[in-house]
Amino acid sequence: MTLQKNVHTFHIPVMGLAFTIDSPVRVAQYGIDSVISIMDDDLIEKMTAFYAEKFKQPYEEITQKVEDFRAKRITNYLNLLDKVVTQKFESFKSEIIEKSTQLEDFIAILPSSSELKMKLENLIASGKSNMIELKNILDHHFTPGSIDVNIMTKIDKDNFDNDEQLPVIYNDAHAALRGFVNSTTNSSVIFSAGLNPRLYSYMESFDSFYPNADGQFQKKIILKVSDFRSALIQGNFLAKKGLWVSEYRIESGLNCGGHAFATDGFLLGPILEEFKNKKEELVHSAYTLFTQALTSKNKVVPNEPPVLKITVQGGVGTATEHQFLLDHYQVDAVGWGSPFLLVPEATSVDVATRKLLANAKEKDLYLSTISPLGVPFNTVKGMTNDFYKNQRIVSGKAGSSCPKKYLALSKDYKKEGTCSASKKHQDKKIEELETRRDSISLKAYTKEYNSITEKSCLCVGLANASHIELGIPIKGQDQGVVVCPGPNMAYFSKEVFLKDMIQHIYGTKEIENHKNRPNMFLKELELYVAYLLKQINDIFEKTPQQVKKWETFKLNLLNGIDYYKLVFQEKNLNFQKEFSIIELQLKALKFS
Repeated sequence: MTLQKNVHTFHIPVMGLAFTIDSPVRVAQYGIDSVISIMDDDLIEKMTAFYAEKFKQPYEEITQKVEDFRAKRITNYLNLLDKVVTQKFESFKSEIIEKSTQLEDFIAILPSSSELKMKLENLIASGKSNMIELKNILDHHFTPGSIDVNIMTKIDKDNFDNDEQLPVIYNDAHAALRGFVNSTTNSSVIFSAGLNPRLYSYMESFDSFYPNADGQFQKKIILKVSDFRSALIQGNFLAKKGLWVSEYRIESGLNCGGHAFATDGFLLGPILEEFKNKKEELVHSAYTLFTQALTSKNKVVPNEPPVLKITVQGGVGTATEHQFLLDHYQVDAVGWGSPFLLVPEATSVDVATRKLLANAKEKDLYLSTISPLGVPFNTVKGMTNDFYKNQRIVSGKAGSSCPKKYLALSKDYKKEGTCSASKKHQDKKIEELETRRDSISLKAYTKEYNSITEKSCLCVGLANASHIELGIPIKGQDQGVVVCPGPNMAYFSKEVFLKDMIQHIYGTKEIENHKNRPNMFLKELELYVAYLLKQINDIFEKTPQQVKKWETFKLNLLNGIDYYKLVFQEKNLNFQKEFSIIELQLKALKFS
């Protein structure tokens, strides 16, 4: 099938719970795709109320007493976004047609490779520009950005009603998926954090994920993956059910925002090279299984494989890097996340947090263990959430009140689950630790105590920025704001207009002096070396199995360096010295 080109060659990935919760309302009219998290239905309900009032749309509150409230809240919000985005898009298109200055500004934010840009420039250059011709070009080549949603597959908590466990379809991720499917949006659901067989199987029950008579999908599936093997396994798993993955969104294991899923030392460049070389294998392997499954289900079977896109995100920060990813790896688009946290027109961030991010340096951005999921989490020092959390620890009242319970996934103490950031959970853990106090060293006790109490309430902390920015009241215990930028945030130091950020991406305007900024591939390598060293230093008794794992990790990094040396030499990019220094350090590293 013919690949329909987007107007832009970048998208805005999901960031936290709140930071991109309303990005489609802000940027979709310009043709920019963005992704919202649909994990927090409480925040979503508040956003529905806020935007319904702002855009004078009808609103009726969906309380937790309503059956299937979580799914219905999500559906309502997405329907509202769909309606508002359509209105804003049509209004913006009219402005382009009627106002020459608006047309010039629009052309200025389009990439040079855009067919739309070329047609608009040719029309102006011809001197025959008129509203009818301009409207025809826009009608044929300009569409609003997609309202995509993200579901983190691990966030699939069981739910209960009066101590009775509800059926699986009422689990958090299942309900979120249903809320998306029932909406009017013609967009994609992005699954992150790995394969959830139960959730993936649930998709089989929705017709909108199957191709129609024209071979098109009302709802598309995108998988966020860290390597080719994961893509092949998950893609084929879904294809056997008659479900097609329309895009694989490759994310750097460590050079990203939020939760970081490190590979075993496999670096982004070699991973992208494998996707480029084996894309046809990915397509045809899935297509064979896909058609067999569709046939067995008496569904429409496309005559050729549906479109499959490859995109990448994680650490990109310059126009040169952006274009290199498009050209060398032939990806369809590049995700730009953390830099957009400094663009008020694109993301929902309170003033204090934007200032914190703008001032953040390399030393302030770190891979933490504050997430209740037990997955490393990229964040920044100085968050207001840290202030309130430490106040509670000092006063002997560690832990959060846990009002939302989205991460209440631990079954250690009750069947409904508890969150490891909650006061109830931490009280239990500290009580257990106290029984062993006399049998362990002070150092071991302190380390374990800190490990218990460092967990942050992400459900509230990652949502508060929108409340503060939009003036929505915050109830309950003070949690402050948790923010989750990637290491790339260190190289952006000021608030930026949307137009300027887009022109920075396309190389027509430089918003920062990036002379001292490491190349994105080099930065990722440095992060992986630091990650390996920390693992080694954190383990006192090294087992043969652990040493073997580290040796493999190290070998993968060295192979990655060899790959980069060849690629950058071929492209006349001067990073040989930096890679050679790290290579020598790695070769000297011994584990026993």
